[in-house]
Amino acid sequence: MSSNEEGERPYQRVAAAIRHRITTGALRPGDRVPSTRQLVRDFAVAMATATRALAVLRDEGLVVTRPGSGTVVRAPDPPARRAGRTPDRALTTARIVDTALAIADAEGLDAASMRRLAAELGVGPMSLYRHLSGREELEHLLVRAVFRAHPLPDPGPPGWRARLELVCRLEWAAFRRHPWLPELVSLTRPLLVPEVMAHTEWMLQALDGLALTSTEKAREVLALPALVRGIALSAAAEVRAERETGVANDEWWTVLDDEVQARMSSGRFPRLAALPMEPAQDFDRLLEHSLTRHLDGLAARLGRGRAGP
Repeated sequence: MSSNEEGERPYQRVAAAIRHRITTGALRPGDRVPSTRQLVRDFAVAMATATRALAVLRDEGLVVTRPGSGTVVRAPDPPARRAGRTPDRALTTARIVDTALAIADAEGLDAASMRRLAAELGVGPMSLYRHLSGREELEHLLVRAVFRAHPLPDPGPPGWRARLELVCRLEWAAFRRHPWLPELVSLTRPLLVPEVMAHTEWMLQALDGLALTSTEKAREVLALPALVRGIALSAAAEVRAERETGVANDEWWTVLDDEVQARMSSGRFPRLAALPMEPAQDFDRLLEHSLTRHLDGLAARLGRGRAGP
């Protein structure tokens, strides 16, 4: 009988090794632990074994999956706050918005309820309504706060393409930093807030003087934000899935590996099977690819001269 059969199973051995690194301080709170693929290489185990080892550590509360960061060492819980109430005179709209922003970033927009905000701020729920008319105004203020934190430079770079790239990347950075944001920025029912409208004005200014019809310009300032927001919504869905399930994307694919291999080897999808398996969640590269191809197309359109609407 092998030592593994007598003692630890492979996944337990891997979990014990990572646990030791955490308890000895070799891996500190916030440090990224080895990915499942790295564990496969380092310990010569199957992917399912590596996945189970991380699941054990997650169940023990030693690690946590963070969207965009992978699996990291979990920080100790902060000491419980003393019960107490904040005097109403110390409550401000800015404090409410900052608190809501922190909750939404950590737990999702739904978690930033008025009741939760009141509890975090140590006030009665009705105190919030002396500063806000309700949830809709709070969401407007959250959007304004995020866009103010990602200001457009003045002056911007020369050239229409550089200006359009800049505004798209600024919006992308905001969406990545605040995964709940794409749900609030609608193209069909936009929020009429100055900071968002300034982005549209910036794009129209970038298009000034180009051989485009008014209709083409209007479509352009809708198409580019739609491109950025569409990819951001997919990224936000992955953040939400990781938060709700505790399973990172690469671990999720590991579970489906046998089914994927069976479908790809069936001969029904030869072109799909021939594609390189680039991580589907590499949203930054996907954004750069999509933005580049779109602007290449606009440049080609401008090179052909004026066309119909």
